[in-house]
Amino acid sequence: MEVSVDHLADRRDNRRYEIRLPLHYRVSEKGAPPRSGSGTTCELSTRGLSFRCRRALPVGTHIEMTVDWPPRYGDIYPIDLVMTGFIVRSMGGRTAVRVSSRKFRVNAAEVSYQATA
Repeated sequence: MEVSVDHLADRRDNRRYEIRLPLHYRVSEKGAPPRSGSGTTCELSTRGLSFRCRRALPVGTHIEMTVDWPPRYGDIYPIDLVMTGFIVRSMGGRTAVRVSSRKFRVNAAEVSYQATA
């Protein structure tokens, strides 16, 4: 009987997508001031996210993330993917998060208008 190792190696329920996008985060740890930073996404699914950043982040802490989404609403307004969750792994500059909430946000305030005459 042959068993495929590839099938056993990845037991995730949701498909992961390799996407490289800018990300900003804020980590909230009990009894400590919030820490913020930036990084780049590696993999994204409906229930998880991994990203690279310069420092290891504390496992088990709450994290808020904002991903700069490439398309624009109406070809004008920037869109962010806002996610919250808990850090499940952080080592070697790569952090994995179990996502508990996600939503898209349109940033109409970031668009500057220029008058034309």
